[in-house]
Amino acid sequence: MKPFYIAALTLATTAGSAFATQYLTAEQAQRVMFPDASSFKDASLQLTVEQMRQVEKLAGEPARSVNWRVFAAYQGDTLLGHVVLDDVVGKFELISYAVALNLDASIKQIEILSYRESHGFEIKSPAWRKQFVGKTAQAGLAVGDGIANISGATLSCNHVTDGVRRIAAIAQLMLKK
Repeated sequence: MKPFYIAALTLATTAGSAFATQYLTAEQAQRVMFPDASSFKDASLQLTVEQMRQVEKLAGEPARSVNWRVFAAYQGDTLLGHVVLDDVVGKFELISYAVALNLDASIKQIEILSYRESHGFEIKSPAWRKQFVGKTAQAGLAVGDGIANISGATLSCNHVTDGVRRIAAIAQLMLKK
């Protein structure tokens, strides 16, 4: 093979991961979002078809999955809240993120775990992520309605916001105490 073709082939096979950035592992995100927690216990949820319909109605988005990766944060025997792990597609690649939920099903915090796109990484900004704090499935969880868009990261903003709204709906229906 000629050197040009080898270089082009190498570039084509590595281009998809050239921009991937791992910011936090799931365990690190749990500790960041619930620093007072002494333990995290698997509390993954499996939604029924009826529960998925309720999530879709509340979120205005398809539920997409019946299995949700959820961890309950405890300080001793006291439940502090939950951490939900999810992935959404940015433009072409997956964005992995975690949502911390208070016991009243409001958003405590979101963290971007892994970002694989070449553009739109600005959603990692603390200022953008802070907009979600205190919001619930009922209001303020849409780009243009409580969440600002970032120019150049429109799809990432929309898709992460839609995912967080879906998680808030699940929290409202399944995790609220």
